[in-house]
Amino acid sequence: MFISHSAEQTRDAGGKCAGAATRGDIFALAGDLGAGKTQFAKGFVRQIGSDAEVTSPTFTLIHEYGGGRIPVYHLDLYRLDSPEAATRLGLDEYLHGDGVCLIEWAQRFPALLPESTRWIVFRTTGENSRVIDGIDAR
Repeated sequence: MFISHSAEQTRDAGGKCAGAATRGDIFALAGDLGAGKTQFAKGFVRQIGSDAEVTSPTFTLIHEYGGGRIPVYHLDLYRLDSPEAATRLGLDEYLHGDGVCLIEWAQRFPALLPESTRWIVFRTTGENSRVIDGIDAR
């Protein structure tokens, strides 16, 4: 468990998590709106070595970030209405691709994710604070 008191600390936690990430890793980012999932992704992508601008994939569903030591596939399942929609999106290809997957709103369709998925859960505890379970970002 990690307690973040700012967006920068949440980005730093993402960066620390990315330090050990390898091809094929899947990170399920679960939490309510505004809980810090995209801030975490920003720090993760930065640490991988990409200088891409990271934004929430809520409307585009998938962002691919290259230019770092491994590709990062940033997906958002919030707007999908069924597991079949996730399958049509090509989720399986990303899960078994040559990069790392960061999946926001993964809690919507957990049965689609492999057992090896690493779950990171974000809970807002105040205006600028959140608890992030599933990482040790000290």
